[in-house]
Amino acid sequence: MSAPESRGVPRPPRLWAIVGATGTGKSDLALDLAEALRERGNPAEVVNADAMQLYRGMDIGTAKLAPGDRRGIPHHLFDVREVDQDAAVAWYQPLARAAVTDIQERGGDAILVGGSGLYVSSVIFDFNFPPRDPVIRERLERELEVDGVGALVERLSALDPAAASKVDPRNGRRVIRALEVLEQGSATHGAALPEQPSLWQSDTRLIGLHVERGTLVDRLDARVDAMWQTGLVDEVRTLREHGLERGSTAPRAIGYAQALGQLDGRLTRAEAIQETQALTRRYARRQVSWFKRYPGLTWYEPPVEAAGFLEP
Repeated sequence: MSAPESRGVPRPPRLWAIVGATGTGKSDLALDLAEALRERGNPAEVVNADAMQLYRGMDIGTAKLAPGDRRGIPHHLFDVREVDQDAAVAWYQPLARAAVTDIQERGGDAILVGGSGLYVSSVIFDFNFPPRDPVIRERLERELEVDGVGALVERLSALDPAAASKVDPRNGRRVIRALEVLEQGSATHGAALPEQPSLWQSDTRLIGLHVERGTLVDRLDARVDAMWQTGLVDEVRTLREHGLERGSTAPRAIGYAQALGQLDGRLTRAEAIQETQALTRRYARRQVSWFKRYPGLTWYEPPVEAAGFLEP
């Protein structure tokens, strides 16, 4: 834990980042920390770093805190995309940093919270994204339609094996982006954390939440069961009417893809739940692996007393 701050010596607003696997209690700790700071006269606010919580209407399947459960603390970058729109990290980064800067300019600490590793990294570390070229992208998208993703993956592997090893070969959008960057003569920005990242803001506090694997698995499986019991399939049915399947990001979200499969009759209810549980467990492992590489991150086992991060 960082050195305690002094009540008598005001400090400039800082950036906090609360990270970890899904289901570890990040949102609750962010609220506790914001309240602890506010009790000390610091108007702290929360900024979302969960890629799927950016989407309006994707609530049950993302375990999004309802506005009434946010304890009156302002939350930013929730419900800012429609389900038929893409959410890319290069789009997210400037919005998140603008939200952080705005909070700090008003005298408060910004608390970044979420488990989407690349999204978190894009804010707290010095990430620069190569420009986009719509002409190249349109051509590659036509090639994807005609030749399939396998041909593009093969080309990427020949041009940049390291980048190809980091990109999901089933994700045509990511493969196209890597090729688009290469064709512009840039090194791929990498779907990974830089080897030696530098912080965007020097006064950044990194907090990781870790729950023992067996306990977390039980918690995640129960959460998925609860999502079906509280209406995830009905939520997805409504989102489908708003264009869910026209998007390239939202319909692939864990739980949402399986609920669509259930609605279409490709999966039974039990199969949809089991598949979602398995994918959620796998995703949690990837999250832990990603955040373990963060320099300066300290891990804590819940429950965590938020006031312990501040001087009494």
